[in-house]
Amino acid sequence: MGPEGLSGPRPGTPKREPNQTDGGIMHSERFQTLLTSQGPYGSIYFDDSHDTADAATATELKWRGLHDELERQGAGTDLLRRLELAITAQPPTVGRGSRVLVANAEGVLVDQHLSAGAGTLHARVSELPYIVPALDADAERPGHLVVVVDHSGADLEFHQGQAGGGSVFTTTVEGGSFPVHKAGRADTPGYGDPQQHTEESRTKNIRTVADRVTAIVDDEKPEVVFVVGEVRSRNDLVAALPVRAAKLTVHLQVGARNSGFDPKVLHDAVDGWLIQHHRDSTEAVAQDFSAEIHRGEGFATQGLPGVCAALRAGAVDTLLVGEMGSATVVSSDDLDTVAPNPDVLSELGVAPTRILRADEALPMVAISTGADLVRMPDGYSATDGVGALLRYAPRQPAAIT
Repeated sequence: MGPEGLSGPRPGTPKREPNQTDGGIMHSERFQTLLTSQGPYGSIYFDDSHDTADAATATELKWRGLHDELERQGAGTDLLRRLELAITAQPPTVGRGSRVLVANAEGVLVDQHLSAGAGTLHARVSELPYIVPALDADAERPGHLVVVVDHSGADLEFHQGQAGGGSVFTTTVEGGSFPVHKAGRADTPGYGDPQQHTEESRTKNIRTVADRVTAIVDDEKPEVVFVVGEVRSRNDLVAALPVRAAKLTVHLQVGARNSGFDPKVLHDAVDGWLIQHHRDSTEAVAQDFSAEIHRGEGFATQGLPGVCAALRAGAVDTLLVGEMGSATVVSSDDLDTVAPNPDVLSELGVAPTRILRADEALPMVAISTGADLVRMPDGYSATDGVGALLRYAPRQPAAIT
């Protein structure tokens, strides 16, 4: 058992399969370790930028402030030590950035880096983890493969993404077939058609690269494959890939392989695409939610009463989290019975035993039922700051429960 009353997804709960447009969605699998952990939890969100000469000193001062606030809220010595070690064991982020940490006395459970600096420090000690800041902006960095290709071979760089620990693996694939460049003379007596030999070598080398890329796609399951190089090399590689790999490709016009382009330019291009894709995908989910609310066919709900009812029924496919402020919900010892007020629980024949912050309880119930989580983007809103897209329309509309 994890946080009291939660044990994991209900057996047989249907789960929408993630697809390649899910870049803005935080899949509940990311937080499964929280379901088997025990509180109390310390949750902090702070600016982790390193864009000034005194960044290390600034981080130390921030930690002192966070430490004092956590201690004021009742954090134990072991919990404070876990957070302090997590902060001091890593250097500050290069450039602008922020960090989300959630820990208990046993260890760090969530450690999330964001590219944007934190506007306001958050420090909270509570019965349940507070993970909402980890849903913000570009928090999730998906696994992705970068292929810098030419007709001789390719340089591959696979990023596991934060879900896989953030590790990066690199390798070089050399095709081994030559020549790959056309001869300067129009012909070469005694050796057949040099242009044909060149084309055959190029094709063999591209095939070798395509086989390696396909193997990585099949084994590592990256969400996107970035293809870099001169135009023909990129096009030939994508044409040689099977459909399952080709559909993941994104062309980046950074420069040709071995042309001496700055690696930072490539990394910035990759990061820029991932961030924009995340935001576009998040907005697409919000648009779907808004459309379903207006359609009124029961495939979306909003507000604490409707969302709590849908969570109790295991009907939530995606939870959209906005600003819930200090709103609270109630539950019995079993958190799956979450409700907006004691009267609703009484009608269900259940006695309320706990009062919980809505912005902690609702995401945790969503994770336990296998639902995805999305931060409500700017320009969209929901009643009480929370909404949900549903797997199915309940017989009794969730919005009136």
